[in-house]
Amino acid sequence: MFIVSSVIAALVASNLLSLAQATGLNTAAKAKGLLYFGSATDNPELTDAAYLAQLNNTDDFGQITPGNAQKWDTIEPTQNTFSYTKGDVVASLAAANDQILRCHTLVWYSQLPSWVSSGTWTNATLIAAMTNHIKNEVSHYKGQCYAWDVVNEALNEDGTYRTNVFYTTIGEAYIPIAFAAAAAADPSAKLYYNDYNIEYAGAKSTAAQNIVKLVKSYGAKIDGVGMQSHFIVGSTPSASTQATNKAAFTALGVEVAITELDIRMTLPATEALLTQQATDYANTVLGCVQTTGCVGVTIWDWTDKYSWVPSVFSGQGAALPWDEDFVKKPAYSSILSALGGSISATSSSSATTLATSTHTSAVTPTSSRAPSDTGVAQWGQW
Repeated sequence: MFIVSSVIAALVASNLLSLAQATGLNTAAKAKGLLYFGSATDNPELTDAAYLAQLNNTDDFGQITPGNAQKWDTIEPTQNTFSYTKGDVVASLAAANDQILRCHTLVWYSQLPSWVSSGTWTNATLIAAMTNHIKNEVSHYKGQCYAWDVVNEALNEDGTYRTNVFYTTIGEAYIPIAFAAAAAADPSAKLYYNDYNIEYAGAKSTAAQNIVKLVKSYGAKIDGVGMQSHFIVGSTPSASTQATNKAAFTALGVEVAITELDIRMTLPATEALLTQQATDYANTVLGCVQTTGCVGVTIWDWTDKYSWVPSVFSGQGAALPWDEDFVKKPAYSSILSALGGSISATSSSSATTLATSTHTSAVTPTSSRAPSDTGVAQWGQW
């Protein structure tokens, strides 16, 4: 018995040593009970060898989201002409690395080709065009996507529906119709509604919950809600605020995920801002860890070098856990701490140790202060 116990103890010690030597954000997230920690990416930066090497590091990233490659203007630039080249590059990369693929996005008011946004439509013809687009794209990626962001950003800040070609022509029914079409094309994919400023209680969060109820009332499938989480340093909701809000969604029978996380600041970055950013990242990740049914965290690319923020918010940036030179910022360590890991004091900056898992995601994979309305980005894409 002593010999067996000694062998087991040695194996456990060996395993812990291995984790301490090579644990990153994704490894820590999975040890904590999440499905993944991941990153968005886009095709142009995949030519950067150093960038790609880190994106391929599955200790840090167990999931990838195509930032632009699966949007309507890229996939179907002219009616019934489909181009999957860019999307396939990202999907193939994820498959080669055994990383989960979150597919993004099918129906969104922005980045539409002019034939959609400026077309002359009736209710019937636009439904036909929309469902045809969904059928073709989801069928092409069938079996490859853990989840699809089916409808993206359908709401105004006050919780009313955003005016766009789909809502104007079809009405709110375009949302459940889109979900039904996606489910028919790939029954195994998780289907999400995705939006920003729904990470804390308020009119928009309530309206997003009502979208879940709407889709279900039509008998269509909806599996999750994506909370983009584009925040501002110092104006990020507390962990408890985020967890309580997430629980309101999971109570409706859907999972949730943080889908586009970044936390921007007014430049230049200072030590104080970076310290606050680290706290804000920790609170956001903890909000997921503390929520049964929050399945994972995706940052909206991993390095400031390729962040969308400076091109949209003048004078702002430094929003991601790695800087433009691919050096880890304090936010990296704070995320690890929130996930139960910590930087080892006796090893390199990439080595961490893990705490015992306490989170339950409740699903199985198939392959501070409340913010003001101006505390987050006004849209989540790049």
